Amino acid sequence: MNEPLELTDDNFEQEVLNSDLPVLVDFWASWCGPCKMVGPIVEELAKEYAGQLKVGKLNVDNNGKIPIKYGIMSIPSLLFFKKGQVVEQIIGAVPKKSFVEKLEKIL
Repeated sequence: MNEPLELTDDNFEQEVLNSDLPVLVDFWASWCGPCKMVGPIVEELAKEYAGQLKVGKLNVDNNGKIPIKYGIMSIPSLLFFKKGQVVEQIIGAVPKKSFVEKLEKIL
């Protein structure tokens, strides 16, 4: 997989919680400036970690249940899941290095 998956309230359990691979979920919205800054980094990670990591994007405007379940109060929020559990989190626009450091810990 080279492109981030489009995640929804309906496919979240199957694609994220039941995934054999660790999953990075980007909670975003089209109107969010910092989300647009993080978006290209998320896409790069999807390509660079293909086979080791699943990457998905969940639009908070179109999907309300999952952001509420995980207490998403501000975006971008990026949650790292392993075996269905949140193991790391990034809130706000941060450099790619911050993502890589967290990924190296969980992979």
